[in-house]
Amino acid sequence: MHRKHSSSAKIFLAAIALSAATFLVYRPAWHGGFLWDDDRYVTHNPLLTAPDGLGRIWFSLDAPSQYFPLTYTVLRFGQLLWALNPTGYHFLSISLHVCNALLVWRILVRLNIPGGWLAAAIFALHPIQVESVAWISELKNVLMGFCFLWALIAWIEYVDAARPRRRIFYLAALLFCSMALFAKATACTLPAALILILWLKGKPIGGRELLKVFPFVVLALGVGLLAIWWEKYHQGTRVLVALGPIERLLIASRAVWFYLSKIFWPSDLTFIYPRWQVDVTNPLAYLGLIAALAAAAVIYYGRRWFGRGVEVAFLFFLATLSPLLGFIMLYTFRYSFVADHYQYLACIGPIALASASFATFVGRMGKVRWMGWTGACGILVCLCLLTSRQSSTYRDIETLWRTTIEKDPRSWMAYNNLGVVQFDKGEIDDAIKKYKQSLELHPDYPEALYNLGSAVLQKGDVDKAIDLCGRALKLQPTDADAHVVLGNALMLKDDVDGAINHYRQAVRLRPNDPNAHHNLGVALQQQGKKEEAAREMEKAARPDQNR
Repeated sequence: MHRKHSSSAKIFLAAIALSAATFLVYRPAWHGGFLWDDDRYVTHNPLLTAPDGLGRIWFSLDAPSQYFPLTYTVLRFGQLLWALNPTGYHFLSISLHVCNALLVWRILVRLNIPGGWLAAAIFALHPIQVESVAWISELKNVLMGFCFLWALIAWIEYVDAARPRRRIFYLAALLFCSMALFAKATACTLPAALILILWLKGKPIGGRELLKVFPFVVLALGVGLLAIWWEKYHQGTRVLVALGPIERLLIASRAVWFYLSKIFWPSDLTFIYPRWQVDVTNPLAYLGLIAALAAAAVIYYGRRWFGRGVEVAFLFFLATLSPLLGFIMLYTFRYSFVADHYQYLACIGPIALASASFATFVGRMGKVRWMGWTGACGILVCLCLLTSRQSSTYRDIETLWRTTIEKDPRSWMAYNNLGVVQFDKGEIDDAIKKYKQSLELHPDYPEALYNLGSAVLQKGDVDKAIDLCGRALKLQPTDADAHVVLGNALMLKDDVDGAINHYRQAVRLRPNDPNAHHNLGVALQQQGKKEEAAREMEKAARPDQNR
């Protein structure tokens, strides 16, 4: 009994130490501001404030990104609790991340995998997780992870034949699976994880077992197909340059090695990685694919010595990453094929394998095993320092973009976005310089074109602004911002009819844009249409009612 209490105390203290360390390493992000996309998700998201917003979150297509109803529901309650104070959102994300690390520990213990606490600590303190934890928009990622891991725990309890009332755990796994999918669609890989748990535990995988997994597959397939449809018709992937099957395979194989390299050597982490150029005619482009096939052969034929653990770890890694490897087109592929937050859960596989191997090795060191654990502590300290430094990048949006440019001077998107920050601060000349640098790197970048148009309009060059916005709309006719800027320029040319035309297109494309409604109201007032102008001004004052 005394030994049991002693063991429980040690577990409790280890959990407290891990939680405290995680909160401390993210201290630079505690009071960080809102960043890129946070306006769409939080600060300018009418679904979070509209009286009927909760219903629209769950039963409409009004979401500003994808169908993430659980995420938007949590964000809506966040608005009620702490309004637009970013600190509340940061502490929620960090708390969920801490819980996820503890859940990883629990899962590995239940699966009898050694080194569970070490794996959980690496998961919690690794700098590749900063993007998911310190970026408020990626609350969806840590929330999805929380539900995903609880689903795995419930499934582990369900497949334990000695566990009484197992049906409750099956239903709990289904519930958490649904919640994970409603938090973020990439949870569609969960059924693969359930099968891998059966395999790792030596359970027979036949028709009966697959039938139990089938409801999870139906849920995952439904939400996954919805996400693909949304990406294509609402996010605009259908207008991106199509990639052939061989190109996608080469991107995927290179991405796998990229992610593994960032796990085991987390250097040069950045918010936006350079977009790879894929040349199917270059023999060197196939090195990643050849290496991946060779590694797969070694793992498969070496399992008689390695056991199933190695296979399960890498299959979990690949399966969890699979929706993000390039086989399915994502809007983010327009600027990069990889991102740190893509492997938030996938990294558990390699981390758990490395930690289990390390713990097994140290366990055989006898009296000098303290040396091994001292080395492990040294690794954790290094990870803490790297994570603390990386999280400081997310202090504010200007720091984020300046750091991104410092690490990748050819990031055309970072130059444009930094220009937006400087424009909002009234630094028009600096903003113009950044927009031009963006266009030098990517001449057909619509956002930089109309942003430059807006900036030169401020300097009084109306004709230049009209030309730039016209070019932007040829490239991207459905961009509401470009229509607004062009409308502003036409107003200064006394072309009120032309301006109204573009303002109307803007409000049609984005009904909740108060700026477009206000400018349309001003233009209508100038034409003497006072009643219609008043309606537009009212919509500008209450954008959450515009549907």
